[in-house]
Amino acid sequence: MAPGLDNGPREAVAVEGLVKRFGAFTAVDHVSFSVTRGEVFGFLGPNGAGKSTTIRMLCGLLLPTEGRGTVYGLDLYTESERIKQHLGYMSQRFSLYEELTVRENLSFYGGLYGLDERVKRERSRWAMEMADLSERADETVRSLSGGWKQRLALGCALLHEPPLLFLDEPTAGVDPISRRRFWDLIYDLAGRGVTVFVTTHYMDEAEYCDRLALIDRGRIIALGTPTELKTRHMTRRVLEVECEPLIPAMERLAGSTVVEEAAIFGNTLHVVVRDADEAAARLRPLLERHGVTVRRLEPITPSLEDVFVSLIQAQGVRQTGAAGGTGAGRGGS
Repeated sequence: MAPGLDNGPREAVAVEGLVKRFGAFTAVDHVSFSVTRGEVFGFLGPNGAGKSTTIRMLCGLLLPTEGRGTVYGLDLYTESERIKQHLGYMSQRFSLYEELTVRENLSFYGGLYGLDERVKRERSRWAMEMADLSERADETVRSLSGGWKQRLALGCALLHEPPLLFLDEPTAGVDPISRRRFWDLIYDLAGRGVTVFVTTHYMDEAEYCDRLALIDRGRIIALGTPTELKTRHMTRRVLEVECEPLIPAMERLAGSTVVEEAAIFGNTLHVVVRDADEAAARLRPLLERHGVTVRRLEPITPSLEDVFVSLIQAQGVRQTGAAGGTGAGRGGS
């Protein structure tokens, strides 16, 4: 733990009513949440939802327009330079030097953090072992795959032993196996007491977090553990439908009175209904009457993606209603 932070508040991050505007555009809109020390906290949302802007404010890189917040008890407005000293930040864009070797990048960043030569050597050795890069120490970064580059970036962010680590879309563009290995490293860090704040738009990654904030268009629309989000915000049943052709099937299902939502999930459809048995009995004949081949239609446990889609669609309905819209009527099944 960094000096002076041991006896601080229980929350690593605490923000209330945080706002960031760029001219007339509101990127972050009255966001409030807290992150407990040692927690893996996820910010889940589509690109452009406000995740990176929020992280940059928490890192002291952007000044909020409104609201208040602290990072390990340090004020976002008046103590941003102190905040920067006590956190690690891995940006969405790869920011290391590709013409340098793994070892040289670690040495360079150790110097930026003000580590003396002995500590820098020790921490560089630790970072290479942690990221399984010891055998690649003298390879240039340019020659590394995306997964290895991300591990090196993580190692550089941890050289000064920060108690809080911000990871902004850390596995974007990385293959699934490398993503899984990267999350193994995150779990290991959390086990050592590091607080990890990670943004992602990968729904499967969000399941790995202790708690999640779902954010859309600058606003937090739900907050809780993955299990809480699925039980609290998904009160309807979900049917998974394997069929073809997919898009005409979705259009037919969306027009049924027993269907509340229908969306494409990979090669299947996820259909939100009130009564799974009634819907299953009515929807298969409906699809088959319109030339759709149904291979499988069965209830499933809702995923976080189901929850997110449901919340986004509910927000759209509320906004349409507030604007005086009437909404589209549904046809009969």
